[in-house]
Amino acid sequence: MRIFSIITAVLVSATLYLLVFERERLFAFAGREDTEEVTQDAEVAAEETPATAISEQNDERVVSVVAIKSEAQQIDSGVLLRGRTEAARIVEIRAETSGLIASDPLRKGATIEQGQLLCEIAPGTRLTALKEAQARLPEAEARLPEALARLPEARGRLSEAEARLTEARINDNAARSLSQDGFASESRVAATSAAVQAALAGVETAKAGVIAAEASDKTARAGIESAQAAIAAAEKEIERLSITAPFRGLLETDTAELGTLMQPGALCATVIQLNPMKLVGFVPETEVARIKVGAIAGARTTAGQEVQGKVTFLSRSSDEQTRTFRVEITVPNDDLVLRDGQTAEILIGADGKLAHLLPASALTLDDTGALGVRVAENDRAAFHKVSILRDTTEGVWVAGLEPSSDVIVIGQEYVSDGVKIDVTYQEAGL
Repeated sequence: MRIFSIITAVLVSATLYLLVFERERLFAFAGREDTEEVTQDAEVAAEETPATAISEQNDERVVSVVAIKSEAQQIDSGVLLRGRTEAARIVEIRAETSGLIASDPLRKGATIEQGQLLCEIAPGTRLTALKEAQARLPEAEARLPEALARLPEARGRLSEAEARLTEARINDNAARSLSQDGFASESRVAATSAAVQAALAGVETAKAGVIAAEASDKTARAGIESAQAAIAAAEKEIERLSITAPFRGLLETDTAELGTLMQPGALCATVIQLNPMKLVGFVPETEVARIKVGAIAGARTTAGQEVQGKVTFLSRSSDEQTRTFRVEITVPNDDLVLRDGQTAEILIGADGKLAHLLPASALTLDDTGALGVRVAENDRAAFHKVSILRDTTEGVWVAGLEPSSDVIVIGQEYVSDGVKIDVTYQEAGL
């Protein structure tokens, strides 16, 4: 067995020697002198004739491509967003006064109507305080007639005092005139002057009486208003004992448990309103000019629910971080199938545009990375940038081309701008 291995090794070595060092003689012996030359000629011929359908005409390369004649169509455009559902209202209802809960709790998930009682607080001494305030009102009202009666009396005394002052001044003037002519003594003049001063003091006293009577009137009226305010405050405090639903909706939490001590600001329940529902999205600044308040919008949630509504709000101020604008769409949710916080794809209707329906395979990139298609113009290839408006199962709708364009759908990757092409047309949609 070892001899056969040695013989095999010798034969292999001899064959390798002949193929490497004595190749020409070996081929000459075998009648294959022109094999290498023929092989080289075949390689040169293959290089001069590419596998693609390229022929040389007038020393210029011509590339065969397939194109379609595309006509632009008017389509409804839209702005596609990714957003979420949001409840129209979410309110945490809290207590405005203190006390123990005296009502049985309502469980979360229950449907409630506007004005329905959610939490009731025990009244305590509040009813007694109301009765006390109500009792003070007649007492305050009784003081008003007495105060009103004093005012005319005080004003009459003022008029009387003013009349006495006038009389005293007349007597004083007469006494002074007679004294100058020697018909009255100085004692009489002094007496009339004293009478004038006494009349002035009487007038001031009467004025003070009028002011006091007016103050008494105001005090009586203030007492009445204070009593009325105390009654209103007591009634309001009793009203706060009953905490009711501000609108129709669903309970998101249980109401406060029986016997719970409530303080001002303590949570009674959380109420959520899901009909109508809001869809909230954020529009990039490049698309915000296309959206109008009142535009028709539709949405599909991740659960497959489809809804339609109108744009009711478009923010005028962008978010500082994302530079996007908040948009809200109001949709009906009568059966309450939509929940707060669901992810949704939102399509907002915008003005229509002329667009071409092309196969997605026709799209290509230029040397700068711009998205577009190559078209046939005067038997030469040309690149045109496009923007995708909508992606469908039939193809993509693109804008940016002439109304009538010959779009290359096969071979666009093998040509560049200005290359001469041999165009074969096929029907659109094939």
